[in-house]
Amino acid sequence: MAAKKIGILTGGGDVPGLNSVIKTVTYRCGGIGYEVTGLRRGWEALTHLNFEDPASVTRYVLPLNRENTRTIDRTGGTWLHSSRTNPLKMKKTPAFLSGTSFPSAENTKSGVTSTVFDMTAQVLRNIERLELDYLVAIGGDDTLSYAAHLDKQGVKIISIPKTMDNDVRNTEYCIGFSTAISRATDAIERQRSTVGSHERIGVFRIFGRDAGYTALYTAYTASIRCCIPEYKVKVDQLIDLLLEDKRNNPSSYALVVLSEGARWDGYDIREYGEPDAFGHRKKSSVAEDLSEHIQQRGGGETIVSDLTYDLRGGPADFVDKMVANTFAGMAIDLIGEGKSGLMTAISQGCYAAVPIPDPKLGPRKVDVAKMYDTVRYRPTYTGKMGLPIFLTHA
Repeated sequence: MAAKKIGILTGGGDVPGLNSVIKTVTYRCGGIGYEVTGLRRGWEALTHLNFEDPASVTRYVLPLNRENTRTIDRTGGTWLHSSRTNPLKMKKTPAFLSGTSFPSAENTKSGVTSTVFDMTAQVLRNIERLELDYLVAIGGDDTLSYAAHLDKQGVKIISIPKTMDNDVRNTEYCIGFSTAISRATDAIERQRSTVGSHERIGVFRIFGRDAGYTALYTAYTASIRCCIPEYKVKVDQLIDLLLEDKRNNPSSYALVVLSEGARWDGYDIREYGEPDAFGHRKKSSVAEDLSEHIQQRGGGETIVSDLTYDLRGGPADFVDKMVANTFAGMAIDLIGEGKSGLMTAISQGCYAAVPIPDPKLGPRKVDVAKMYDTVRYRPTYTGKMGLPIFLTHA
């Protein structure tokens, strides 16, 4: 019987723990006689790979083995590199495919209309040329939305969820979340001394475009106030609470952490730049905007700190390494069982295999009624008995 050939890719933003997945998949496959092909730069590998160009093959295809993956789990990032390519909505096709016809449509994002191309046919051709029996796709909502599409096209695929936002549906945990929270909490604890020394209000911005898990859990562990996208706060009430915290603090300072997508009454999130392949534009700093409000209200000086990209770099913590290694092993178990269209997950606090999320449902959101105090703008700390370790059900 011919050995199974497994393709593996990472898409979207990098997080600590991705290299642990890549290494464990490679080691497990090597032990049972499977071949592993690394696909560099995410879905771009399958849209831009040109077999007639040796340089293209070198750029996008990397055979994996124990030797070249032995030490990669000691660092952060993704050894296979990444991109935000969406094969369903390509703004332009690669030059070598000039003259090839692909389905097209008009796509409007942020008031800008453009023609986009569905390059799934090219993706399927390259999967066939690579002779891949299975794909392992590691990513967040955007990457997994295309994995769900390929599943419907009959491609055998297993997905692994990663994102610091922890907002992928059907799982209570995504690789990268624990390291992000640990680093955010550490950064805030380090900056307390500076904020306190100058008797200011510290305003921290953190990842969380659509869901507030990162801000909420950072606030939970740092014991500070937070604002999340799921609930529009009253800005005057928030500032009153921060000034109250400052008055009651012997060191005369206060702290708040905001999701990048946080909002308040009368405030419209400002975006800039071109939309990426999944329609996302960069957001202006909500922390800077809140700082201005605080100063306009006579709240005194502030210190604004952006806790975003620093959380991505460096090695994974224990939780992310453990989950990454376990998810990788589960993926190979599922492949060995001939299963497809599934995602590794944590459900009810236990490891599980679940359907790849339906992209039409969007990201998983914080349950405000159970997890967020809408009067004090804090996480809720009561009623946790019987909940799984990450305090929320998938």
